[in-house]
Amino acid sequence: MYFFLINLSILDIGSISVTVPKSMSNSLINTRSISYAGCITQVFFLIFFMGADLFLLTVMSYDRYISICQPLHYEKVMNRGACVQMAGGVWASSVLYATLHTGNTFAVSFCRGNKVDQFFCEIPQLLKLTCSDSNLTETGLLLFSVGLLLSCFVLIIMSYIQIISTVLRIPSEQGRHKAFSTCLPHLTVLSLLVCTGSFAYLKPLSSTISWLDLVVAVFYSVLPPVMNPIVYSMIKAALRKLTGWWLPTKN
Repeated sequence: MYFFLINLSILDIGSISVTVPKSMSNSLINTRSISYAGCITQVFFLIFFMGADLFLLTVMSYDRYISICQPLHYEKVMNRGACVQMAGGVWASSVLYATLHTGNTFAVSFCRGNKVDQFFCEIPQLLKLTCSDSNLTETGLLLFSVGLLLSCFVLIIMSYIQIISTVLRIPSEQGRHKAFSTCLPHLTVLSLLVCTGSFAYLKPLSSTISWLDLVVAVFYSVLPPVMNPIVYSMIKAALRKLTGWWLPTKN
């Protein structure tokens, strides 16, 4: 679990570094500009870190499933080599996914000005500037993304159905609390990322920016990487409280 949390921490640092520093810099020097290359870079890394977050959270649900439902096989199934391969697959898949999305977005012609109604370069807002009202390639890629999201969601749901079924059969109440305490942070950050990201990218495009668009953008691009360390730090405190693992005090 902690190996995957290290990877999640790296993703959180990268994710929040994509949008916040540039936005703060523009505010300090009182400008709203970003270069074309900078916009491409921002879109690529935002999609990369969001995709990696989703893939990694899916892998972490499988890790929780093996840990709780098959504890005697955990060391064999989730050995160091398997964990490294899973993490490597997450990073490689995210690079490919971000490359496809970014390449497709910037392959079209922009003819409706150069003003992006957002505090960072966001694909839905960039598509409003394209010459074509209907982009079949983008529609196909969007359907692929929805299918990928649903696949990850189904895998996570299946894992947690098995986890809940196993936890409810634990005779000790303390054991049930301990098992649920390791799963609750994972479900919290997953729900926050999936719900806000899906709303931002699947809702119909409007001609004008609304306060809701800005709030949702903050929720899926800034809030998850900020909240992840706080949420997951609750695991250790919860375990210590439930199991009595208090540090000895000096007399």
